[in-house]
Amino acid sequence: MNMPSSSLDLPKPRVVVSVAGAFHSFDLARQLHAAGHLERIYSSFNWERLQREGLPRNLVSTFPVLHPALMLLGRFGVSVPEALILRNQLLFDRWVVGRIPPCDVVVALSGGGLRTGARVQERGGRYVCDRGSSHIRFQDRVLTEEYKRWGVSRIACNPGTIEREEAEYAQCDAITVPSEFARRSFLEMGVPANKVYKFPYGVDISRFAPVADPPKDRFEVLFVGQVALRKGIPYLIEAFDRFSHPNKRLRIVGSIGNEIRPYLDRHLPDGVEFLGALPQSDLPRIMSSSHVLVLPSIEEGLALVQGQALACGCPIIASTNTGGSDLFTDGAEGFEVPIRSAQAITLRLAQLADDPHLQRQMRAAALERVKSIGGWDDYGRKYLGFLKELTVG
Repeated sequence: MNMPSSSLDLPKPRVVVSVAGAFHSFDLARQLHAAGHLERIYSSFNWERLQREGLPRNLVSTFPVLHPALMLLGRFGVSVPEALILRNQLLFDRWVVGRIPPCDVVVALSGGGLRTGARVQERGGRYVCDRGSSHIRFQDRVLTEEYKRWGVSRIACNPGTIEREEAEYAQCDAITVPSEFARRSFLEMGVPANKVYKFPYGVDISRFAPVADPPKDRFEVLFVGQVALRKGIPYLIEAFDRFSHPNKRLRIVGSIGNEIRPYLDRHLPDGVEFLGALPQSDLPRIMSSSHVLVLPSIEEGLALVQGQALACGCPIIASTNTGGSDLFTDGAEGFEVPIRSAQAITLRLAQLADDPHLQRQMRAAALERVKSIGGWDDYGRKYLGFLKELTVG
């Protein structure tokens, strides 16, 4: 459910944010800081990576013991063992719990806040578990199905991670998620509806805006994200191969996971270009010059690249499991398709490619939609209203 924004006369809660990484947590922290509510943010990244997030150094505490090395492995396409990811979260949580200052509420990204949240509750504060994806058991189920589908021998979610996350869901005072898809996954797994709150992410409109136009002599398809089975890459490749067009190109931005390399070695049609992991500063140009962003993920909470693409005037084709329905309307700024349906993606690619008027219409609608999203301000205002009411409830 959504909790309405609180009135201005409610007490001013002191908020600590804890995140193993960065993700959207720093967008939330900036909003809290601007409103005078941020006590501190803790991250497992180093300060050199976090400087660009725009928060004062004295409000950012870092624990870069293991996480930077794991990220480096990922950039080179090395599949990081789930046990190491869990170890990083456990170490980070133990580090934060020994340093967290007095506060009214801690917002901890799921997987790394169990001890910290319990400590804040012992002091009389509230603990919010911020989950960026679907329920961990839902995620495990759907990804296990996908790995079996492609003959990949891999554990979807480490049993220790599942156990820890479910302990967080039980311990916390509230769970926040970014999309209706994610919220439904929690209800399906038996979490009470009055414990789950939905706050769709925003987009940084100071960084993402149209800076180019798609070419008229070629149809440009774009994917941005980790090149992995979780992201539905085989269905995108198959759809692009089926898509009949005299001059088409699929640009794929992101690091390539080891588990999908055998598939790519066997199924790679002409016109596909892998650009690797690129800095955020390169994305506006690429998104603006693409006719469509395709995100066929098997499971996500709400992929940030969708809002970024809309802000660049790039229509979207996204699966029902990306949270996209909280950002765009099917048929207006893009199309929603079922998971695991290359055929549905192909049909929508053809519909866009064959109709220049529809392309222009959707680009204009995407830009209008981003105006209504309001950058990250709307997200911050609603989330802060929720925190105010939570701390006096």
